[in-house]
Amino acid sequence: MGGSIKIKIKRDAASHGIPLPSYATPGSAGMDLRAAEQADIPPGGRASVRTGICLEIPHGYEGQVRPRSGLASRFGVTLLNSPGTIDSDYRGEVRVILVNLGEETFTARPGDRIAQIVFASCERAELEETDELSGSERDCGGFGSTGVS
Repeated sequence: MGGSIKIKIKRDAASHGIPLPSYATPGSAGMDLRAAEQADIPPGGRASVRTGICLEIPHGYEGQVRPRSGLASRFGVTLLNSPGTIDSDYRGEVRVILVNLGEETFTARPGDRIAQIVFASCERAELEETDELSGSERDCGGFGSTGVS
């Protein structure tokens, strides 16, 4: 089992009746994020939905906001900009950009689980400019070059 990190969380006054993000099962990789407002999203529409929470993520980590498979399979609702990244120096409210790819209006109500957040360590990279890169078996092949099946 992996270790754990401490994440400070602050709610806004309007979201005090809504449960904090939590893991649904002991094996869950992500914590469920809940809506702090009602959002009616028509087919083809999108909405930036408030969660009512702000996070203090430690330096060297990020929060990855990801879709929930149940919303995608049942309603055709997923996330734009997925996974969304919450940087360690961001202190504003976490919002979830939902898009409705389904055929009926989708309504997110306060307290509904609308996304999940996974906390992951991230390394900073140092770029080294060069005139040549080493070769590989794949080389420059992309966009399906390794086959479809």
